[in-house]
Amino acid sequence: MQTAQKKSVENWITEQLSKGRYCFTLDNIRKSLSGFSQTAIKFALIRLTEKGKILSFHKGFYIIVVPQYRSKKILPPSLFIDDLMKSLNRPYYVSLLSAAAYHGAGHQQPQEFFVTTVFPALRSTTKKGLRINYSGKMKISSEMYTKVKTESGYMNVSTPLETALDLIHHSASIGGMNRVTEVISELCTQFKTGLFTVKWVKSHPASVVQRLGYLLEEVLEKPRLADALYKTLVRSKKGIYRIPLKASGKTKGYRSGNRWKVIVNVTIEI
Repeated sequence: MQTAQKKSVENWITEQLSKGRYCFTLDNIRKSLSGFSQTAIKFALIRLTEKGKILSFHKGFYIIVVPQYRSKKILPPSLFIDDLMKSLNRPYYVSLLSAAAYHGAGHQQPQEFFVTTVFPALRSTTKKGLRINYSGKMKISSEMYTKVKTESGYMNVSTPLETALDLIHHSASIGGMNRVTEVISELCTQFKTGLFTVKWVKSHPASVVQRLGYLLEEVLEKPRLADALYKTLVRSKKGIYRIPLKASGKTKGYRSGNRWKVIVNVTIEI
């Protein structure tokens, strides 16, 4: 009887692959195989995990390790991240360096993946050498991301402009302002002045918008983009206060004679 149950669990998983699904939840399989005891399903999943055919990535969430990825023992996150976040009932988007890579900017480490979701933030997850880093926001709206086609469906990826702001906001954890500026120098070719709306500015911290404006004007020499952004920032009536380019750096003794009131406390070299 146990052998038949084991085969049924494995056949059910194979059936998911035939439908283009690379993952499943414990609830999924329990509902589909309601005639089996939870204990039987549990032990069948343990045996398949030991064989490297599936991987428990998150509590109650399993990845099906297809043969072409069996040597790595894990799938690329693009094949399961949308299903994972749906199983957690969280809005999200692929962000930072991972999003930049999808937009053709920067050089993303394949074993590190960045995801932004709403607070409370999730703890980073590391499995079989793959690390997923999570960052949090108060709110995520559909204007912040675009849907990118993957082998398993779609996933949300932050727009080039949203990616740039997130990179600036999290610069300390991804290599500093120099690395951020290098990536933005590639991303900004996809910026359009029409995206700089008052509503957009008001939905982001003024300090991050100021830093982006400074980089566009003083470092990347994109006057048209910088002018459009500055005019919108003024129209938004958000206060423009002196803020450091490097948020955690010292501020005394550094100039801030630019219209963005950015204290240039770090030298940017691209």
